[in-house]
Amino acid sequence: MDEKIFDEGMAIRREVLGAAYVDNAMKNADDFNKDFQQFVTEYCWGACWGRGALDRKQRSLINISMLAAMGRWEEFELHFNGALNNGCSHDEIKDALFHVAVYAGIPAGVSAFKNARRILKEREAKG
Repeated sequence: MDEKIFDEGMAIRREVLGAAYVDNAMKNADDFNKDFQQFVTEYCWGACWGRGALDRKQRSLINISMLAAMGRWEEFELHFNGALNNGCSHDEIKDALFHVAVYAGIPAGVSAFKNARRILKEREAKG
C-alpha cells in the first residue's frame, strides 16, 4: 500500500462522503474486508479522485450518472449526498440525470429521479 496515496484518499473520502460515514466504515472493517477498505481508499479515492484534471463536482456528476445507469442505488445515494457536499446544484444534478435517461434508458432515468427525490426529502427532513 502506498501510504501517501492512501492518506490523500482518506482525506478526500472523508470530505466527500462525510467523516462519520468513513470513520464508521473503517471502524467496522474486520479481517474479511479490512484490506478491501484500504484498497478502496487508496485506489478509488487517492489514485482516481486525487487526480487533477476534473474537479470534485465533475467527478460527482460522473459518479451519480454511472451509478444510476447501473442501478446501484445504495452507492447512488452515498454519492448523491457526496455531490451535494461537493457543491453540485440541484439543476446540475437534474441535467446529469437527464443524460442518464437519454443514454442509459428512460427506466434508469425514472429510477434515478425517484431516488434523487427521496434523498432530497430525507435531507430536507433532517435539516
